[in-house]
Amino acid sequence: MPKTKTLEKNKLQEPKMFKVILLNDDVTTMDFVIEILMNIFYHDFETASKIMLEVHLNGSGVCGIYTQEIALSKQKKVFNAAKIANFPLRVKVEEE
Repeated sequence: MPKTKTLEKNKLQEPKMFKVILLNDDVTTMDFVIEILMNIFYHDFETASKIMLEVHLNGSGVCGIYTQEIALSKQKKVFNAAKIANFPLRVKVEEE
């Protein structure tokens, strides 16, 4: 009788994804927000401008959706850049 191999089906789960959200304030300049969106989140100028206006007009805007580790890393980069530039820009991470 021939030997048969049984392949075990392992279902890999997709990692949970997290939204990185910028929050509006009355001090941080629009130019700085665009700079953050281009340099940390790698958006082009047009996309960065659209997100900046969303933050400005609606109070918050999604910068991107990432795995938890990357989202938290980007949150820390935004916090550090804002601190260096003396802006109170806030950013939060939420599970999608």
